[in-house]
Amino acid sequence: MRLVQVMIPAGKRRAVLDALDDAGVEYALTDEVSGREYTAIVSFPLPTEAVEPILERLREAGIERESYTVVLDAETVVSQKFERLSEEYAADEETSGRISRDELKTQAEQMAPELPTYVLLTVVSAVIATAGVLLDSAAVVVGSMVIAPLIGPAMAASVGTVLDDRDLFARGARLQLLGVLVAIFAAAGFAVVLKEVHLIPPMDVTTVGQVRERLLPDFLSLAVAIGAGVAGATSLRSGVSASLVGVMIAVALIPPTAVIGIGIAYGLPLVVLGASVLVLVNVLSINLAGTATLWYAGYRPEQWFRTDEARTATLQRVAVLVASIAVLSVFLGGVTYMSYTTAAIEDDMIAGVEDTVEEYPEATLVDVELVHEQNVYERAFDPRPERVVVTVARPPGESYPELPQRIATMLQNGDGLVVEVRYVDAVTVSARDDGVSQRATPLPSVTSRPENGLVARPA
Repeated sequence: MRLVQVMIPAGKRRAVLDALDDAGVEYALTDEVSGREYTAIVSFPLPTEAVEPILERLREAGIERESYTVVLDAETVVSQKFERLSEEYAADEETSGRISRDELKTQAEQMAPELPTYVLLTVVSAVIATAGVLLDSAAVVVGSMVIAPLIGPAMAASVGTVLDDRDLFARGARLQLLGVLVAIFAAAGFAVVLKEVHLIPPMDVTTVGQVRERLLPDFLSLAVAIGAGVAGATSLRSGVSASLVGVMIAVALIPPTAVIGIGIAYGLPLVVLGASVLVLVNVLSINLAGTATLWYAGYRPEQWFRTDEARTATLQRVAVLVASIAVLSVFLGGVTYMSYTTAAIEDDMIAGVEDTVEEYPEATLVDVELVHEQNVYERAFDPRPERVVVTVARPPGESYPELPQRIATMLQNGDGLVVEVRYVDAVTVSARDDGVSQRATPLPSVTSRPENGLVARPA
């Protein structure tokens, strides 16, 4: 709920009070004795959803924008008339759950911080994220997202678009571009320092989990960014805290920029390319989702004759965003297809191993491990694993000398595939009314290497 205070210009008192009476609003009137062009101050509580419609009525009654209007948060209002007013506007689908245009614009301006603070927080966030990525520490990476100030510029650009505020849109767009560039340079500089002074051991950064996750983005990354944009715009228009939503937006931007910086520091152009595509897709998707959500919520410019201009600007910017995302989606689609192909091949191989082992009633399949020894980019062209490790539990004394060959024959669709079968003894440890419990006991390690790349290894 809000407490609204309006300065009434000379000659407009009766019209303003009649408008409030017609709307069923309770108010308190105070004379203005400063000698200026205002004769009174009217104060009244409103439900959040009612602020914009009531202010529209007052403007029609003669309250110009040059008049002073202050909107404050109110903790509690005890009034039956106020409760009826709340019920009335809560039932209105056009205003339910949204703050006024003026409040939306003010919040968007406040969320986009001043330049020195913005740059400092972005640098600190990027440095912490780079350390977390290289340490492969999810906790440190999450910590870096908490301080990232990236939600403000994105929401400022979206609000500036739907309200046709060119200055607000330009500021949001500039801050987003600056934030991404600052984060990349900060991450690259920090990674170079770590590498040159040997604060971290020599490593293949593409094997680090936090790096590998962001090298080949797929359509799931698009879903994350769109969800973050919708959540950001929804939290903004509803007037609730955007702190947690800001973390979600930082999830989509800060870790990938850290990976770009690491790729630059280690001279890995493919790492830079993959993470850059992810950052671009996320930035564009967040802006698209935020703009579409606010427009769908009914936000338009205050003057009706600017609505067409805002609609045109919104459609043009949405078209540019959609076209850019569509181009980048070619990359996302290729990665998604590669992931699908890899998953299908692995599922078929595991199913084949299960079917083969089931032909031996006494044997029990314990585990199937598919080992990929290529880096993430080599796997894009050859998704098959280099080694298959099968663990089988067998009764003591049983031997299945032909099992490795049969599994290999079933799996072998190309050269170089190594099949390793490990045996463990299944030993009965207790008998109960509901059945027999067994445990697997490893056998002494004995290794043999038959032809065609087969390894039979009792574990």
